[in-house]
Amino acid sequence: MKNIKIDSNDYFPSGELISPWFYNHEEKSINKLGKIYNIFDYNILPNKFITNKVQNLVDLIYQNGGGILYFPRGTYLLGAIFLKDKVHLYLEDGTVILGSDNINDFPLMDTRIEGECCQYYPALINIANSSKTYIFGSGIIDGNGLSYWKQFWLDQKNNPQSTNKDTHRPRLLFVSNSNNVQINGIRFQNSPYWTTHFYKCKNLKILNCSFCSPKEPVPAPSTDGIDLDVCENVLVKNCYFEVNDDAIALKGGKGTYADLDKSNGPNRKIIIEDCKYGYCHSALTFGSESIHNKDIIIRNIELNDILQFIHFKMRGDTPQHFEYVDVKNIKGTILHNFVNINPWNQYFNLKDRKNMGISQINNISFSNVDVISGCNLNIFKNDKLYLLSDFEFNNVNVTIK
Repeated sequence: MKNIKIDSNDYFPSGELISPWFYNHEEKSINKLGKIYNIFDYNILPNKFITNKVQNLVDLIYQNGGGILYFPRGTYLLGAIFLKDKVHLYLEDGTVILGSDNINDFPLMDTRIEGECCQYYPALINIANSSKTYIFGSGIIDGNGLSYWKQFWLDQKNNPQSTNKDTHRPRLLFVSNSNNVQINGIRFQNSPYWTTHFYKCKNLKILNCSFCSPKEPVPAPSTDGIDLDVCENVLVKNCYFEVNDDAIALKGGKGTYADLDKSNGPNRKIIIEDCKYGYCHSALTFGSESIHNKDIIIRNIELNDILQFIHFKMRGDTPQHFEYVDVKNIKGTILHNFVNINPWNQYFNLKDRKNMGISQINNISFSNVDVISGCNLNIFKNDKLYLLSDFEFNNVNVTIK
């Protein structure tokens, strides 16, 4: 890596030196990733439903050893697409990938959602078991979510006990069991469900992207911007969030025996920096489907009327440990809570386990904060559910409205 400036004093909160990998912000060159497969050359044209043709081209690129699936300017209607190892996706400026609003275009399959592995619907774009995949360009991936949102609120009205999954909806991007994934310059918008979801991924970079879904006139429910689920070495940089749920949520599993289930696990070594936030439920949420998060840095952040900055959702039915979190250089406006820590009882299902222990939050550091907020620290003490220790505040200025 040439010309990468590294601060030798930059460490993760637990004391481990940050790898040079985190300092390489180079955009991928379209000329260095193999043969370019322009979809026009394969009679794949805009304004038509083209799922099967695109999937056939993906398979061809994979069989030929990899390359770039290139979408020129235009709008393309798709159901679920499954990218493969070293098949990269490039969206030219003015390109819109528009998701189908028919759930039948997303075949039911084994997947991961809401903290568990189960049968559910795939995303619009899916990547699995890849050693290297890039999604880049200046285009838009649009989930076409309006009809899904309307159905969700209708289902909630008819049955207030229905869960998020009961209204069948796809995500925009799901990446699982993959390494060396980079997403650069893409706008993700109008997702029917979670916007992007990464499960068991290592060395993931999300650079210069935006994540948007509306809060009105029809609120877009459960449209988290980024869900990190058992991931390690993640950089989120220069991104913008304005979604009707959490901007970034740390997942990893839920349930009384979640820490013993090999499908679950921790998130480690996550850096979120130089990002801006419009309306979101929180900038960063720990949980609720999360068991262990360690070495999390969020820094150089600008907030504009976000509901709350950091939210720790503490489940009484799940063993949780959130530790070594470094928050620095935060400015802006918050509608409600700067920090929110409280018991979380949504879809609660406590089973008998004598040795589950008490959840913990420890070694949390805040420095150089200057925000206007509806509340400073909204912390519910509950020594039977969780213990708090080693919170540090340096140069923190929270002006209460």
